[in-house]
Amino acid sequence: MEDLAEVVRYAHLYGVQVLVTINTLLREDEYPEAVSLAHALYKIGVDALIIQDLHLLELNLPPIRLHASTQCDNRTPEQVKRLKELGFKRVVLARELGIEEIRAIHEEVPDIELEAFVHGALCVSYSGRCYISEVLAGRSANRGACAQFCRMAYDLLDAEGNEVLDEYDEPIHQRHLLSLQDMDRSAYLNELIDAGVTTFKIEGRLKDADYVTNITAYYREKLDHLTPTLSQGEGASPLRGDGREVFITRSFTPNPEKTFHRGGIDYFLHGRTSHMANWDTPKSTGEYVGEVLQINGNTLRVQLKPGVVLHNGDGLTMGNEGFNVNGVEGNLVKINKELSISRYTDIPLYRNLDVEFTKNLRSERKIPVDILFRETEEGFELIYAPIDAKLSPLVGRVGEGFNKEPAKNADKALDTIRTQLSKLGDTPYIARSVQIESKPYFIPISVLNEWRRATIL
Repeated sequence: MEDLAEVVRYAHLYGVQVLVTINTLLREDEYPEAVSLAHALYKIGVDALIIQDLHLLELNLPPIRLHASTQCDNRTPEQVKRLKELGFKRVVLARELGIEEIRAIHEEVPDIELEAFVHGALCVSYSGRCYISEVLAGRSANRGACAQFCRMAYDLLDAEGNEVLDEYDEPIHQRHLLSLQDMDRSAYLNELIDAGVTTFKIEGRLKDADYVTNITAYYREKLDHLTPTLSQGEGASPLRGDGREVFITRSFTPNPEKTFHRGGIDYFLHGRTSHMANWDTPKSTGEYVGEVLQINGNTLRVQLKPGVVLHNGDGLTMGNEGFNVNGVEGNLVKINKELSISRYTDIPLYRNLDVEFTKNLRSERKIPVDILFRETEEGFELIYAPIDAKLSPLVGRVGEGFNKEPAKNADKALDTIRTQLSKLGDTPYIARSVQIESKPYFIPISVLNEWRRATIL
């Protein structure tokens, strides 16, 4: 809880909400602990709870905002309307819904927020209604303990128990028949917003910080470049939220194929599509980089796509084989393992780890502030006011007892004040403007720095 309190403090500093899941089905003896947890989360400032177990609504929950988890199987207007009547402010829709089904829910229940998945791993079963893990392993997916049987390898048999053959007349033996590719709806954001979606959900369970940095940046850029001609009105900034202003610098160009990526499909958004699963591997395939023309032990002769450069340490995949680059000489790639594959030629080659991309994967968000430095009877007042009105200004009353000595060079004195108060360095802030409402006094740089630090920290 102490760690989460620090997360909340840090997120709120940037005007970012923190939502916490209590979204599994609970046993009878777990309800008291769940209610206690809800109150503790409310106390540290968590903005909303995402829940599945509706019995919690009959208990003594704090007055906290509630979101209905996708585990509630939210597929119909009737279900969403019922959840709204129960007090939910947002409903996380089932991944399986098509665009017209989403639109129908919005038209039937227009005054509730709709959250839709746009990116990440997919389950082969209906959201919240998969029982294979519970049946076969005693681990309930609805309690967050899925054994992921859909990512395992299977044989495909006919009615007589014989292995079915694929299009190459090879038996479908130990293939990942149920392992769906990942969702990628980045091409349909306008359409989703117009259908009534208010929040985009990026699945990120067990993903690392590199994935989060890359994928959220990718969708943020997509949203920022949408044309504001949607049903929410001319001039609207789609899904920007409450109009918050931030200053973001990145050292990379977002690319979803550069971090965990099984290949992208839009799932059922526009009806059933073929080739949803990747039978070769349940792991990250990454980006297509070219073809393998010949295999000789630990050496591959390749034909790379134009512009592709491989680096030592890059992770490559070829079917269900994974390996790392040990060296590159022209079109020959040395890898860290011996391969015995000889059946195929022109095998697609993918890169699921680009070490250069990962090394440069940095993003920084700054909060623009307007700075006011003004004279008071006791000394001075220093204010750092975020231009996002939802964030509180930082106010420092400084210089009590300071000897207000008029500056010999007024312009230089005022310039020094502006410069030193704007040096925000490693803080979350960046100066947008500096306003001085004071006579030009001589104030040593060290003193200005002390006042700035006392106010910011």
